[in-house]
Amino acid sequence: MKLLVTGGAGFIGSAVIRNAMRNEGARVVNVDKLTYAATPEALEECADSPDYALERADIADLEAMRAVFARHQPDAVMHLAAESHVDRSIDGPAEFIRTNLVGTFTLLEAAREYWSALPGARKQAFRFHHVSTDEVYGSLGPDDPPFTETTPYRPNSPYSASKAGSDHLVRAWGETYGLPVVTSNCSNNYGPWQFPEKLIPVMAIAAREGRPMPVYGQGLNVRDWLHVDDHARALWLVLTRGRVGATYNIGGRAERTNMQVVRAICAWMDARYPDRAPHERLIEHVQDRPGHDLRYAIDASLIERELGWTPRETFESGLDATLDWFMAHEPWWREIRARRYDGKRLGTG
Repeated sequence: MKLLVTGGAGFIGSAVIRNAMRNEGARVVNVDKLTYAATPEALEECADSPDYALERADIADLEAMRAVFARHQPDAVMHLAAESHVDRSIDGPAEFIRTNLVGTFTLLEAAREYWSALPGARKQAFRFHHVSTDEVYGSLGPDDPPFTETTPYRPNSPYSASKAGSDHLVRAWGETYGLPVVTSNCSNNYGPWQFPEKLIPVMAIAAREGRPMPVYGQGLNVRDWLHVDDHARALWLVLTRGRVGATYNIGGRAERTNMQVVRAICAWMDARYPDRAPHERLIEHVQDRPGHDLRYAIDASLIERELGWTPRETFESGLDATLDWFMAHEPWWREIRARRYDGKRLGTG
C-alpha cells in the first residue's frame, strides 16, 4: 500500500508513519507544512528509505494537493494535519479555522477528484481516513457514561469546534459524493516526540528544571490517556479494516485527573532524582483555562469488538516509558524551548 499521511511530521503523524513502515510494509508520502510543532527528527529512521517521501505543502492549497495526488498516486489517505492545541486556539482561532476546516475541505476536494478518476479495483479499494478528537463531544459530568460514536457533538473551544466542523465535512463528502471515508475520534495522546506544550511534557520538563509546575484550576479535569503507539496501531486497523462510513472511538480506558497525572510525574521524578524530592513542592495552581471541559472519557467497545484492538500500554507503563524518553532526549526539548516555544502560558483569554 502507498499511504498518503497529512501532518506526518507531527506527534501522532510521525508515530503513524513509523508504525506503517516498520510493521506494515507500507510506502508513505508525508504531506506536512512543517509548522512550529513539526518534528522531522521523529522520522529520521524513515528519511533515507526509498519507500518514504516528504512533500512540504499546505493542505489548504488545492493546486499543491492536486499535484501531490497526481505525482504519488496513493492507495489511501490518513488525514492528521491539524492545529491541535486548545490554548493556542483561544489566543488565535483563525489559523484553526483555516487549517482544520478550510484545509480539510480542500483535501477532500483533491481526494475526490483523484478517486473519481481511478480505475475500478483501485477506486473500490481507496480509503480516506479522517483522524479527529474526543473533544468534539464536549464535556462530561463526573457520573456520565463515556462518549460513544453516537454521542451528540457539543464542542466548547475554537479547536474542538473546528475539528467538529471537519468531521461533518468528511461525513458529507461520503454521503453526497460517495467518497469512501472513515473517521476516528481519540482521547488524549502521550508518548515520545510530543511537542512540549501539552500537559505531560510541560510538567516533566518543569520538574526536571526545578521550576513551578502550573496546574490549571484545582487540577480536577479528567482525561482518558492513550499511548501514541497504541493509537497508531488502532489507526492502521481503522484504515485497512474499518467499515466505510463508520466512526470509531479510540481510548486508553485510563481516566485520570490532571492532578493524578502531575503527582504520578512527581513520584517518578522523586525516584529518579531523590536529591530534589519532593517534586510536589513545585506544583502551583494557576488561573484555569476559559471554557475548560471537565471530563472526557471514551467507550472503545466498537473498535475492540469489530477490529480486535486493545491498548498494550497501561497508563503506568506508558508514562514510565515516556518520562524515560524525555529525560534521555533533553537536547531535543531544550532546543525547542530555546528557539520555538519558551514554555510561556497560553490561552488565558
